[in-house]
Amino acid sequence: MPPTQPDATRARKAQAAEIERPAEGTLGQHAYDCIRSDILRGHFAPGSPLRLQALKDRYGLSFSPLREALNRLQSEQLVSSVAARGFRVTDISVAEMWDAIETRTLIDGEGLRRSIQRGDDDWEAQVLGTFHALSRVFERAFGQSGPIKDDDRDLLETRHAAYHRSLISASGSDWMLRFSTQLYQQTQRYRWPFFSGESGDALLKQSYLAEHREIAEHAVARREDEAVALLARSLHRTGEVIEELHGAAKG
Repeated sequence: MPPTQPDATRARKAQAAEIERPAEGTLGQHAYDCIRSDILRGHFAPGSPLRLQALKDRYGLSFSPLREALNRLQSEQLVSSVAARGFRVTDISVAEMWDAIETRTLIDGEGLRRSIQRGDDDWEAQVLGTFHALSRVFERAFGQSGPIKDDDRDLLETRHAAYHRSLISASGSDWMLRFSTQLYQQTQRYRWPFFSGESGDALLKQSYLAEHREIAEHAVARREDEAVALLARSLHRTGEVIEELHGAAKG
């Protein structure tokens, strides 16, 4: 006997929900991606509680993958846990930000120097290619009127990360790449909220693309001292901008 129309409709909806729902083994990753994105975007303010029931309602996930994600985010210092009080978004600290930036400057600077010394033609192509991809989304995002769209900002951040990773990709050190990625993620947390407003966008427009182009050009030209110095200056300047915007936000 064929199913009735309501039964068929319910079956299609159930099948669609099954397709959209992440597989059981990826639920923890899905929860991690969702919470991390919301922290970086500022949807969860620094110091705000991350209650399991509220997260379950927001993402439609059970407690188990949510706890897994929160523990992972705690190991990355994006989330903190207090006994009997549960999880919270880690507070923003300008001192901690500078610690991360200065440490990243040391690691990425040495990684860039080694890559310049060891990198081949493929490395040069990767550096120039990732810069080109970054410049395209940058020009599109800032070439339109009004605020930057979330999709463009997401893509800008993704390509920005790929560009910086390419600079040190020929260093020959997996540990250097891992530490660099972790420190990049830490500084991303500070960078994202403050570059999401009009004042941050204006500061980005001033020299962001020119700085990144200059670093890439010196890198592929094998001018290691100049490239490393420019990278350090760019990272430090970003910290100064964030500190300035942070002070203005507090005031």
